[in-house]
Amino acid sequence: MKTHVKALVVGGGAVGNGIAYHLARAGWDTMLVERDELTAGSTWHAAGLLPLFNMSYATTHIHKYSVDLYKGLEAETGLNAGFAVVGNLRMAQCQARMDEYMLYSSVAETAGVYHEFLTPAQMKDRWPLLRTEDLVGALYHPQDGYINPADVTQAMAKGARQFGATIERRIQVNGYRWTGSEWIVSCARMVEQGGNLVVSDDTFEITAEHVVTATGNHAQRTARLLGVKLPAIPVEHQYIVTEPDPALVAWRKAGNPEHPVLRDADAKWYVREERGGWILGPYERNAPARFLYDVPQSFRADLFPLDLERIEAEYMSMIHRLPSSETVGLKDDFNGPICYTPDGNPLVGPVPGLRNMWIAEGFSFGITAAGGTGHYLAQLMTEGEAEIDMASLDPRRYGQWITTEYSARKNEECYEHVFILHHPDEEREAARPLRTAPVYDRQKALGAQFGQVNGWERPIYYGPKDAPEDFDHNARSFRRGAWWQYAVDEARAIRETAGLIDATAFTKHLVRGPGATQFLDWFTCNKLPAVGRINLTYALTPTGTTRTEYTIVRLAQDEYYLVSAGAWTDYDGDYLRKCAEDKAPEFGHIDIHDVTTQWGVFALAGPNARRILAEIVKDAAPETVLSNKRFPWLTMRNIELGMVPVRAIRVAYTGELGWELHHPIEMQRHLWELLLKAGEKHGMKLVGARAQNWLRQEKSYRAFGNELGRDATPLEAALDRFVDLSKAFQGKEAMLAHGIRSKCCTLLIDGPEDCDPWGKEALLLNGEKVGRLTSGGYSVAFGKQIGMGYVRPDLAEVGTKLKVKMMLQEWDAVVVEDSPYDPSNARIRMDG
Repeated sequence: MKTHVKALVVGGGAVGNGIAYHLARAGWDTMLVERDELTAGSTWHAAGLLPLFNMSYATTHIHKYSVDLYKGLEAETGLNAGFAVVGNLRMAQCQARMDEYMLYSSVAETAGVYHEFLTPAQMKDRWPLLRTEDLVGALYHPQDGYINPADVTQAMAKGARQFGATIERRIQVNGYRWTGSEWIVSCARMVEQGGNLVVSDDTFEITAEHVVTATGNHAQRTARLLGVKLPAIPVEHQYIVTEPDPALVAWRKAGNPEHPVLRDADAKWYVREERGGWILGPYERNAPARFLYDVPQSFRADLFPLDLERIEAEYMSMIHRLPSSETVGLKDDFNGPICYTPDGNPLVGPVPGLRNMWIAEGFSFGITAAGGTGHYLAQLMTEGEAEIDMASLDPRRYGQWITTEYSARKNEECYEHVFILHHPDEEREAARPLRTAPVYDRQKALGAQFGQVNGWERPIYYGPKDAPEDFDHNARSFRRGAWWQYAVDEARAIRETAGLIDATAFTKHLVRGPGATQFLDWFTCNKLPAVGRINLTYALTPTGTTRTEYTIVRLAQDEYYLVSAGAWTDYDGDYLRKCAEDKAPEFGHIDIHDVTTQWGVFALAGPNARRILAEIVKDAAPETVLSNKRFPWLTMRNIELGMVPVRAIRVAYTGELGWELHHPIEMQRHLWELLLKAGEKHGMKLVGARAQNWLRQEKSYRAFGNELGRDATPLEAALDRFVDLSKAFQGKEAMLAHGIRSKCCTLLIDGPEDCDPWGKEALLLNGEKVGRLTSGGYSVAFGKQIGMGYVRPDLAEVGTKLKVKMMLQEWDAVVVEDSPYDPSNARIRMDG
């Protein structure tokens, strides 16, 4: 057996074999080790469904790649993967569900996923066993279906071997040790005793340059061995198999085709044919998380007892939808562990704090994702980046604040929400509130409705304080929800008077030391600011795409305060620290501290912002301390507001005169009360994140995770003014080599009266897809919809007329100049 390889994959399920296959195909010397037999984990009892449906752009690409790959595996390996391309029918009992499908349609179109819409009559004509009179319609994917999980796993394993990979079974990994250049992986052979696997005395080590863990239900053990936290915990998933249904048997004997995989999303189940009967898989309430700390050594290809009472409602709804199944008995049942994460996306990418350690954990749809995950993770590992932005799957999107209890409760919620309407404005309630700013209770008392970002509660809008009993703050919609008018009023206040936004969730890092200046000059693409000034800049990946957006405040000659997006604290911090460690021998010592929880942030913006601050600022000349002469745009000053020392930064993400007020978080309540009192007579309104998101689009301010990501360069994002090509910086040559593949632009849209774009929509020209939106919303300045997105470079010119596809209709859109609201920035620079 080999003891030294380029890449070691730990875990022999579908995901692990998909990774081994693609790493070997890329030319890496690869070994896979599995503690039991291939497919012994969740793979063996998976239903094998291959749904293309997904609201995530990245995950849609992953699923599509898998489906396409599996169709060609037999020709490549000689093994039939058991792919039944029967299609996938998602039924809708209500218009809201159809609205969800129409929004998904745009995501699918941007990713090239074929789909159709069917009426109830069309469904009944094709599949007469279905009851359809109470349906509104359906979404149909004719190109997917289901596959045999064991067969597809073995096919990828054979493909991996054909490319030179080694696969070893009955080997358990017991430890990892990094030498500075490679991993020493402690292993032990597993032996069978009395039907159980036990660890033998045969121990040995494998040396690997890179390690990938795909350990499925054993993710918590993996996390402990690595000394990290991973929110991947299994949840029970039940499905039942019926005896043959005579009506179905007669249907097939008559020469009719197999039914597609049926999904009655409003009833929360899927059904497919199985040997003349049906498989019913529900996603019910109260399915418990399992193996919160470890999988028992005795648990192999085992199952839990069935809990039929828990799925009674879903079982009865299947009988309603397929009346012929009412008299059919149960033949078999399965209740096994399926791993989940709090947001339903798997954890794919580098392990925080560790070098050359990669994970692929937390797959609730592992069979569907296995091939695509292997493909894109192999690109990350072998080429430095994938062709799609993988940030939404990155393990570092979760911080080290997560706990076992948090992960378990959120994963149970995620399971229950598999078929609950996925509104773009949804805010799930489990494990909340958890991370709160000191003024949380006061904001709540003033009508704040909260969303969460990286666990932080932040106001997304302020509703009525004394709402009537029948007012539903949580009413969600794919059109304009109950919150929409409140967000309009808040956005208008910032444009006309002033607004106060809680931005405490911002990520903040302090970077200082003898090597700080040289490092940051290399790490970011813009000029560094002078002491007391700020710059907007970007850290690039080595492949030249955008890795992180920073506002850099220079506090001293070798001391910098970096502010970035609140959702990405560990994602940004891990990359920052690793790059600094790499460059320290060249540039000198660099200290990096995450100070996110030490500083609260209020953003005050609007024409009256200066007047409000003047009411509470303490200075020898309060009438001039906030003037353009003493406090110009894009500068930082240490000021005092009441009794609070404030690091005031003259920027505003909304495009109005404004300041970010960074303050010691323990003094936040005092500052809050001062600002409310001072702002009252100047028309100040409390403002949430949704209005802020609209306003930043009127200024064409790019947002990380939307316009900015690892699939586009800053030049493609049309951020040339923030790129200093006269200096050397990480990724510069690669950025220039990319050229301009697509271009970011802002569009004004003449859309429907009851709906705004969400940033998932396709952009069309003469019926052909030419780009996609990455942000969307409503513009109070222009009284119409607004969006930002990427199009072919030749179509990014001002005045280009395109179409935006919303709710299956095409709506007029026109490319406008960057910052269509106040393009000269006169309002931001306003003096007084």
